[in-house]
Amino acid sequence: MEPIAPAVMIEQAERLGSDLRTHTVTFDQRVRATLTQLERHAVDRVYLTGDGDSYHAAYAAQLAFETIAGSPCEPVSAFRFETYTAPQLTPARAGRALLIAVSVSGGTQCVLASIDAAQRQGIPTVALTGTPGSAVTKAADHSIIVDLPDSRPSPGIRTYQASLLGLLLLADQLRHPGPGATADGLLSEIVGLAPAVEATANAAQDPCRRLAAKLASAPVIQVVGSGPSHGTAQFAAAKFIEGSGVYAAGQDLEEWAHVEQHAAPDDMPVIVIAPPGRSHARAVELAAHARRLGRYVIAVCAHDDTGLTRHAHEMLPVHGNAREELSPLLWHVFSEYLACYLAEALGRKPFQTRRG
Repeated sequence: MEPIAPAVMIEQAERLGSDLRTHTVTFDQRVRATLTQLERHAVDRVYLTGDGDSYHAAYAAQLAFETIAGSPCEPVSAFRFETYTAPQLTPARAGRALLIAVSVSGGTQCVLASIDAAQRQGIPTVALTGTPGSAVTKAADHSIIVDLPDSRPSPGIRTYQASLLGLLLLADQLRHPGPGATADGLLSEIVGLAPAVEATANAAQDPCRRLAAKLASAPVIQVVGSGPSHGTAQFAAAKFIEGSGVYAAGQDLEEWAHVEQHAAPDDMPVIVIAPPGRSHARAVELAAHARRLGRYVIAVCAHDDTGLTRHAHEMLPVHGNAREELSPLLWHVFSEYLACYLAEALGRKPFQTRRG
């Protein structure tokens, strides 16, 4: 692979709003066409699987399947699903389960193995992929294409949003009783987030550049969030690693309070992802506690969230309003800018493995 300039991450982030405007309706039409072939009434449990960004998108979309689709939902990494989950799902235990397998390339071997493992247990499978004609489209019972034009080699950013968008649209369509039903409300809601994504991207640039200079010497960056924001935290940590080579770890809020709070050094950076929603109050408590411990606290929160920012050393503002199920579309945007500026500050390139 040719070396990738860090700036490609910002180029990708700058297209996120346009992608929402351009592709949401098309992706939704593909989801609807697929679900007319699937007995959606028969689905009473959803498994989401993938690796890397696809797995993070699954975590971020879990709440949407549980609250919008009304189905119990379990995100499972592809190897774990193939090796541990699927063998236990005998026809009697599987009930009316559905596997949604996510792979941007369409060729991830563990995802293909997960599809095969589900089918051997009689579980219907849907592949969600950015690559038409790929292996997963041939292996799964049904496939949905969420492809993007003009893709360039980069840590997954536009592709992550496309996968997440496909999952959210699937969650919405699974709640509807038939092919004639409409979901224009949620569709408009998602497309309506495009200006907020762009405003958040614009607002992230200067504070992320300043913050990168402070974090470049950190041995590790911790990123925490709960619910959908746990998926966002894992995705953000992955971008820091892939984009700049800085080790980062995504963790659940409460798990951080049980384990990582005891880690050294005391001034370790902690990024708290806290959209309005069920876990916001706990995020505020954790930020206050982390600051008392001496942590360098960075709040990723609504631009007017004074409750959280009073405990933070730095704020990365998010603009616009989104229900918690859709918040992952907004709350990850900072990470692409911070990853780029960290790479530039350290003289590194994305996916660089030999640093001398």
